[in-house]
Amino acid sequence: MANLSLKTPITVNAPANQVWKALTDPAIVKKYFFGTDVKSDWKKGGPIIWSGEWDGHTYEDHGTILEITPGTYVKYSYWSSMGGTEDKPENYQNVSYDLTEKDGVTTLVIGQENIKDEAAKEHSEQNWQAIFGKMKEMVEGGLVK
Repeated sequence: MANLSLKTPITVNAPANQVWKALTDPAIVKKYFFGTDVKSDWKKGGPIIWSGEWDGHTYEDHGTILEITPGTYVKYSYWSSMGGTEDKPENYQNVSYDLTEKDGVTTLVIGQENIKDEAAKEHSEQNWQAIFGKMKEMVEGGLVK
């Protein structure tokens, strides 16, 4: 395993509290994250579960909240049922959202660790930009209060 990692930034013209809400409110997440239902108490050690349907297949992906500073940072482990790997620790990736606000503009840096190869890294980066690009439009469009 190559164990690559990535960090990809997205700038949102909105305060960090609105971006954080968009990242953690299940009703909002469902609107920009391919209709995915996310369940979590957003507390360290707590589970995080994503479920839904993709290409006619139902899925349930899961992980654990590893670190959290509400409003600015969260890091969680992540295993995808669609990834074709066994549900065991070495097949989990770590994903983080890091928010920094300056003058009412928030920079969200999405981090991902334990990526298997360059192709997967490129795919992930494109996915994150697409997903959070939609979230950015929603937040900047006033759909998140």
